[in-house]
Amino acid sequence: MSKICPVTGKKTTRGYTYAIRGIAKKKKGIGLKVTGKTKRRFKANLIDRKIWFAEENRFVRIPNLSIAGLRTLENKEGGVAAYVRAQRSPNKKVS
Repeated sequence: MSKICPVTGKKTTRGYTYAIRGIAKKKKGIGLKVTGKTKRRFKANLIDRKIWFAEENRFVRIPNLSIAGLRTLENKEGGVAAYVRAQRSPNKKVS
């Protein structure tokens, strides 16, 4: 299973880490130069969480939920209910 948040769609992205060498111009040098780039991954802040679903009087397990998605479900009116309905429907889109 891929690491994608079902609510916000956040996932792992790619980027670089830069190796820098030199003395800064404000320290009377000739400036900082990039001497190398190394690929790296920026991982999303994902957790597995159980949230109380009041309509059915039970907990609902939500895997790979981002922290922003958790805030969305808790603050939005009917957020957990919308998630459960979306998981039960065939198109699986959370609104």
